[in-house]
Amino acid sequence: MTDVDETPVRLVGKCPVSHTAAYGVADPMLFSDGDYRATWAHLRELDRLTWQQVDDRRGFWSVVKYEDADRVLRDHETFTSERGTMLDTLGTQDPAGGRQIPVTDPPRHTGMRARLQKALTPKSLEAQHAAIRGLVRELFAPLGDGGTFDFAQAMLMLPVAVAGVQMDLPREDWPRLCHLLNASIAGHDPDYLDTASGDAVATVDGAHRELFAYFQEIYRERKRKLGDDLISVLMTTQVDGRPMAPGEVMSNCYSVLLGASVTTPHSPNYVMAEQIGTGLLDEWAADISVTASAVEEALRLAAPVNYFMRHATRDVEVRGTTVKEGDPLVVWFGSANRDGDAFPDPDEFQLRRKPNRHLSFGMGPHYCVGHTLARATLKILFEELLTSYHRFESAGTPVRMRSTFVSGYKHLPITARPI
Repeated sequence: MTDVDETPVRLVGKCPVSHTAAYGVADPMLFSDGDYRATWAHLRELDRLTWQQVDDRRGFWSVVKYEDADRVLRDHETFTSERGTMLDTLGTQDPAGGRQIPVTDPPRHTGMRARLQKALTPKSLEAQHAAIRGLVRELFAPLGDGGTFDFAQAMLMLPVAVAGVQMDLPREDWPRLCHLLNASIAGHDPDYLDTASGDAVATVDGAHRELFAYFQEIYRERKRKLGDDLISVLMTTQVDGRPMAPGEVMSNCYSVLLGASVTTPHSPNYVMAEQIGTGLLDEWAADISVTASAVEEALRLAAPVNYFMRHATRDVEVRGTTVKEGDPLVVWFGSANRDGDAFPDPDEFQLRRKPNRHLSFGMGPHYCVGHTLARATLKILFEELLTSYHRFESAGTPVRMRSTFVSGYKHLPITARPI
């Protein structure tokens, strides 16, 4: 019998909407089949917050301007994360609040992420660059035969492979983990929908159950032999004068792996889906030294994580709109990243754009703890892609993922030739 709680911190898998009705920005079909950028542009022009009603008792404010998004994300005392950050938890109290890094406010949040952040500094990751480059080359290898290559599927696997190495997860588990992670945030998507029930909520709940059962087993194995991987770092992190409870470790293992899975693949997928044939890739390849700034621009325009939610802790005015204590606010990163008041020519891909303070990794105390790993991976990825292959051509219609949480492509057939 253990003296600590091993109960995994489960997320609440109650997706608030059905795509059979019109729910505006809460409808996952808007981001797979609709013109979500036109919707955001319209909301920005209104110059106020807008209320999105989801059902007869639930709704949320949409935050779409950069200045407001920056304010809400930085001010954790007025806009808390602890009631839940995802629409899945709308109208409920997220059970992971105060126990999982993304849904914990400072100062506890700061203590929970401190050792993880130290393990992911650029200097700490330098030794991993060769391994990441090897994984990238392995994923791109089929591109060299001249046949049709589903670029998006390869990219969806990349972060699981990279994080899998950092977390010392068995390689044979990576494909299943990739599927479950995407199912947990895209329950409405036909590629991930539970075929037995045909229900999005059941899909998300099932994915969460499998993922937490998986990390429960990994935790027990790792407890017998700690290493220098990220899971061992979490297991030896002290919070409030005690080690993290097993349930907290498992919950944060899921959070770390999910964070990698939603940030890394979708900026390269955006580039290949929307920039092939524009001349941008040839210009980038001709001066590969621009890769660092070009990666930031790809992150800005792709905005892979669509939103994070906060709740007001007091009555407050935002852009002339009164937000009542307890009201949820959803910060739409993709809209803020295309706000013309913050970015000149916001829809234009500028390889050398500076400054570029996009919100794709968030802002303030919850700034993505894995941003250094994501940036290093993306820089290596584009270097390998553009110095090893050329003559990129579309080979079919790109297909977007049906999700409110992730903005990106799940299928992207292309062809290329080795240089």
